[in-house]
Amino acid sequence: MRWIIKLDEGLAYLSIFCGWVACAAMILMAGNVFYDVVARYAFNEVSIGMQEMEWHLYSVVFLLGIPYALRTDGHVRVDVFYTRWSDKTKAWVNIVGAVIFVIPFAYLIWNYGYNFAVESYSMGEGSGDPGGLPHRWVIKSVIPISAVFTGIAGFNMVTFAIRVISGDKTYEPKHGAEGLA
Repeated sequence: MRWIIKLDEGLAYLSIFCGWVACAAMILMAGNVFYDVVARYAFNEVSIGMQEMEWHLYSVVFLLGIPYALRTDGHVRVDVFYTRWSDKTKAWVNIVGAVIFVIPFAYLIWNYGYNFAVESYSMGEGSGDPGGLPHRWVIKSVIPISAVFTGIAGFNMVTFAIRVISGDKTYEPKHGAEGLA
């Protein structure tokens, strides 16, 4: 059982790391939007590259926020039934959900996302807009990277559920940013 605890905590660390990266990207995105608004309305300057950077950063926030949300139970679920169930029932539902849905879906996204990013790199794809960001493959590579972390978070759901079934952990309601704020 000790190896499950160490594995669970190690996998949790990876998801928390994704949360920190998403948090940093959100702060950078806010600064980017602030710069863009001030430049546009105060100095009548428009930067296509900075506007593209906004959606690049938003993509990082969204894609790397998924593993963090899975780890902290911050994802969307049907709580009508889930909240009334015992911890062991919740654990079994999470195991089945992770094994049947999360991990295969992450593999599917990784498989297609990897080819998507490699093709972009091979073509030397950049922005279609003048003044836009070059190297579009960089943001496209975040898709398979986030899929790997999502698959790891799905596996972490399983290890945590095993700890709940064994009585080592509980599904207690958590509020806040789990140390991110």
